[in-house]
Amino acid sequence: MKKAGMFIVIEGSDGSGKSTQYALLLEHLRNQGKDVVVYKFPQYNEPSSFFVREYLNGGYGSAEELGAYTPSLFYALDRFHAAQAIRGHLDEGKIVLCDRYIGSNMAHQGQKISGTKELAAYLQWLHDLEYEMLKIPKPDLNIVLLMPAVIASELMNQRHDARSYTDKQKDIHEADIHHLEKAVAMYEKLCDLFPSEFTKITCTNDQGEVRPIDSIQQEIRNILA
Repeated sequence: MKKAGMFIVIEGSDGSGKSTQYALLLEHLRNQGKDVVVYKFPQYNEPSSFFVREYLNGGYGSAEELGAYTPSLFYALDRFHAAQAIRGHLDEGKIVLCDRYIGSNMAHQGQKISGTKELAAYLQWLHDLEYEMLKIPKPDLNIVLLMPAVIASELMNQRHDARSYTDKQKDIHEADIHHLEKAVAMYEKLCDLFPSEFTKITCTNDQGEVRPIDSIQQEIRNILA
């Protein structure tokens, strides 16, 4: 009988240190001898991310103009492209470690919606679309890194790495501090609304200072342990 694997997702707003913690966790798991397969969404080097890339470059208009539902389709279909392969890895007993997943849709697109009933309707629609209609695998654990938007924006300003999907320093989400603030708030709300699905890690201390990288990483490892 095949042994079921484990599906772990690291979530967080832009500038939360997500990529750093993802890389450290990957190194830790492989040092333990775990068979780990990695994914990063959006898959910018795959054809399935075409609409995502166009959206983030502003090719279809602003994020607010498009609303929550249309961009959510772009991201969901990119995940659908990888769904069969992810299921295969899990069936083989491997650990699938993912940088961003459905939680990013819920936070970045859900924050555009005002009204409790409207937000609940969107989240239910997204759940049905990804998990029921498209049969995209559901994570076992979503770890959410919460970083205040002002600090996250400052950290992004220090970033000089080249990105394949845009020639801009910031895409349309990253360039809008209000979008970032609302996305961080939405991530926190997700952790409060669905504590069995989303586990939050606060990346600042009581004085509002960014916690050391190794301290955050140890908390992630403690959650997994």
